[in-house]
Amino acid sequence: MRTMVRKLPAILVAVLLALAVPLVVAGDPDMLQDICVADLKSLQGPLRVNGFPCKRPENVTADDFFFGGLAKAGDVYTGNPTGSSTMAADVAALPGLNTLGVSMARTDYAPWGGVSPPHAHPRATEILFVAEGTLEVGFVVTAAEGRTNRLLSRTVSKGEVFVFPRGLVHYQRSVGGVPAVAVSAFDSQMPGTQAAAAALFGAAPPVPTDVLARAFQTDAGVVETIKSKFTPK
Repeated sequence: MRTMVRKLPAILVAVLLALAVPLVVAGDPDMLQDICVADLKSLQGPLRVNGFPCKRPENVTADDFFFGGLAKAGDVYTGNPTGSSTMAADVAALPGLNTLGVSMARTDYAPWGGVSPPHAHPRATEILFVAEGTLEVGFVVTAAEGRTNRLLSRTVSKGEVFVFPRGLVHYQRSVGGVPAVAVSAFDSQMPGTQAAAAALFGAAPPVPTDVLARAFQTDAGVVETIKSKFTPK
């Protein structure tokens, strides 16, 4: 009985820690009022905050909570080397999402190989729903059963769902004879997207060529050729 009494505080501490973990690792801060529609014009001024300041309540309209951009298919053919097109419904497009901690995106894929290249979302987990077609999807884990950089992949068909954990590099590729469409949900109003190739070969200022040559175990000429395909933005 004494042993159980002595252990009880430790058990309570463990329970409290377990309950606190979701709060500690949550992506976006919790909202403090019913609505805080993003005042995107604030970007033109000197004030910068983690997120966006709120519009004055009298300036808020229903349109601040509406976005019709996901209804239209993206162009996956014209001047598009990857064969995919993504339209995001994040706080930049839908100001009413500010402080709500969620967003969505639609991605269209050309048949037979349209790809959303390896990328990561540093601020969000992604849950992907395949609305049309079939996708091969995958993400790379840093360690699993003693193996590093292990790829977990499979095909996902129409009506099925796949989850990409926050911050891990992942991709999607169309593997069917018809165009594919996927809708993704994120637990952040601005999940961020860092494409692996563009981040390394299209950074401004550029990542030094000799650094990339050593990292990829190739020569500087190859690195410069790849860099020429990524215009810094």
